[in-house]
Amino acid sequence: MPRIALIPGDGVGPEIMDAVIPVLEALADKHGITLQMEVYEAGDETKKRRGVALPEDTFEGVRKADATLMVAVGETAKEVILPIRQELDLYVNLRPAKSYPVPNAVQGFDVTIVRENTEGLYVRAGWTNGDTAIDLRVATRRGSERICRYGYRYAKEEGKERVYVVHKANVLLGCKLFREVCSSIAEEEGFEYREMYVDAAAMRLAMDRPFDVIITTNMFGDILADLAAAYIGGLGMYPSGNIGDDKAVFEPVHGTAPDIAGKGIANPMATLLSAAMMFKWLGYREAGEDLERAVWRACELGYTTPDVGGKMRTWEVCASVRDLILAR
Repeated sequence: MPRIALIPGDGVGPEIMDAVIPVLEALADKHGITLQMEVYEAGDETKKRRGVALPEDTFEGVRKADATLMVAVGETAKEVILPIRQELDLYVNLRPAKSYPVPNAVQGFDVTIVRENTEGLYVRAGWTNGDTAIDLRVATRRGSERICRYGYRYAKEEGKERVYVVHKANVLLGCKLFREVCSSIAEEEGFEYREMYVDAAAMRLAMDRPFDVIITTNMFGDILADLAAAYIGGLGMYPSGNIGDDKAVFEPVHGTAPDIAGKGIANPMATLLSAAMMFKWLGYREAGEDLERAVWRACELGYTTPDVGGKMRTWEVCASVRDLILAR
């Protein structure tokens, strides 16, 4: 019986989570999975009420759960997801950018970014004297090795051949170490070593996309992922997973969208696709693929929110996906 921690967060998060939960329940029932789901709070509103954005009971709930599904946290995101990533050693940020049949998406776009998740500039270390600010960028051999090995093994499992290591080794010492480690691991994992500087990779991502999988460092992966979102119909269609050796937190790439919070038109697809990733990570691959197929069909039929050309409300989209799951 997998234990799932649910964190709605801020802005559009609660209304998306409310709409998504019935889909998870229907999918689990169909595939004979008994889910134990528990809702926890975190984020801006939580900090206002309780003084901290990530209460201890929420962190303990995430730590004890088999997996966590989170929607979006606002200005306190660095106080929530960064500590969770670092404390639980969720060293992989997996972002599969795949186009679904929605307007403005480039059909056939399918690039997965495997991003190191615990090092780089996001370690939150540095200092300032008021006139100068210094941020430390951390790269270790261990961190570089495990993200690179994960990336190649993911590509092998998913049948993806064009794997590129993206860095800036001509300028940055940390990237020089990253390249050194990854180039040796490629051969061990049975891949031809291919690499590209991050600025060139950004251009190629926008032009001809010679890669299926990009393995890269923390900040570079963050930036390239948002560029990839432009080719799949926007952040509302973009799922992700923060993955460690025995814990994982899945979340859409989008933020809290305060301008539309409470209007009932937030796109739930990224959260549904993040849930599909969660089911597959838990070992229920058939259930995860079933959910992905239902999302694809819903997009084909126009069962979508206004940001991707539809006219439905959040709960209506999720109800349609639920019906498509049960109809199969």
